[in-house]
Order: sequence, then C-alpha cells, then structure tokens
Amino acid sequence: MTADTTSPFEPVIRPAGLNGVLVSFGDALSEQGNRAALAFAEAVARDGIDGVEDCAPSLVSVFVQFDPLHLGLGALTARLTDLLAERDWYAAPMPDGRRFIRVPTVYGTDLAPQLEEAAQAAGLPVSDAISQLSDARVRVQTIGFAPGQPYLGLLPDAWDIPRQTALTKAVPGGALVVAIRQFVLFSGSSPTGWRHIGQTHLKLFRPASDAPFFLRPGDEVQFVQVTPDELARHVNDPDGGAVIEAIR
Repeated sequence: MTADTTSPFEPVIRPAGLNGVLVSFGDALSEQGNRAALAFAEAVARDGIDGVEDCAPSLVSVFVQFDPLHLGLGALTARLTDLLAERDWYAAPMPDGRRFIRVPTVYGTDLAPQLEEAAQAAGLPVSDAISQLSDARVRVQTIGFAPGQPYLGLLPDAWDIPRQTALTKAVPGGALVVAIRQFVLFSGSSPTGWRHIGQTHLKLFRPASDAPFFLRPGDEVQFVQVTPDELARHVNDPDGGAVIEAIR
C-alpha cells in the first residue's frame, strides 16, 4: 500500500482512567494516522518501559496501560513525549512481521445478501462494486469488538457509505461487511449495522492456538472473488483457503 504520510494533526497524550494513557495521532480515521499508531505501538513495546503493562493500537491511537504503584503518570508521559520526538511517526515504517493474505470470498448470492444494496449506496453497478472490493488491498487497522475481529481499510472514496439505520439480526462468522470506507470481517455470528457483502470460511479466533488471533494489526488482506462451489471446498480449512506470504 502506498501512503501519503503528511498530517496536519500533532500527536496528543491524554490520561485515560487511573492507569492508562492514550496517545492520539488523529481525530478521525486516516491512512497516515493509523500507520503512525501501529508504528508507535511497536516502538513502545520495544522500549520496555518498566511499569508499562500493556500497549494496544486502535484506529489512530495507542492505549498504554501502566502500574501506578511502579510508574507515575508524569514519568510515563515524559517518556512517551521523548519517544514521540524521536521521529515523524506519520512517515515511520510499518512494524516487522506483517503478512499479505489473499482470502477466497463469495460476493453476493444468498451467502452475502446485501451486496446489491451496498453497491447502490456506493453509486456503482454490482459488477463494478465486486471489482473494486475484490481488487482492494486493505490493511488490518485494529482488532476489536469481538476476539480476533479486524477493521480493515481504507477502501476507495465511493465506499464512504453509512451504516444501516437498523440492525441486521445476525451475520455468520466469516461474514465480510462494509461501511465508512472499511471492511469488518466477523469472527463469530453477531448482529451488525454494516451491510453483508461477502462471505469467507476464514476462522479468525482460534482459542486453542498459541496465537489465538489469526490476523494482526498491520497485516494486509485482499478478499479475492471465488464462486460458491470454490468457497465450499475450504469449509473445513481454518484458513479458509487463504494464501499467506510475508511482506518484506
């Protein structure tokens, strides 16, 4: 993915509860803000600050949890301020260990019944909608809402479509939904206000594994169009037929 690394937003550090700090790289989702959050989260983890218990990136922010009995808010804020000053985080390289994953996906049919509605909202014929969605190489921006569940983007401008005004009662695990220039891939059956436009057999949450979340922030994903018959061949494969390669 190519990136415009310029940003008018200056990073901001704010307290978050009694034992947290939020470092924000934007006040709205952007490619460069997400890039900065992922790179900074890796740097905080690598820095090994004594008293920091957890560090988790979100769409354009990093939450740092600390033990206030061992590390004061002032000392942590000072260290994070120094770390922010070390480089332009909007132009920082992405974390190591990322992967490019091509996931077989059925668009539309009775497996993903809201494709036509989503294409209409995007102002596109269904064939063009499928082409844009299946050609897009999107980044895992964050994991949230449910175990292992990714938000991925950003999609072309046409896909800045709103969420539904009412909830869909349930979509199955492996459902690909779309809104506000993002995909969400569901890790389990769930209600949603996003439109169900694709279906996969990828198992995102694997609690028996040493790495229970299959996708990681920074991974890049392409949801490649296949037929229902082709998808059915992967029903017993936890990877859903995905092709995985390292990003170097």
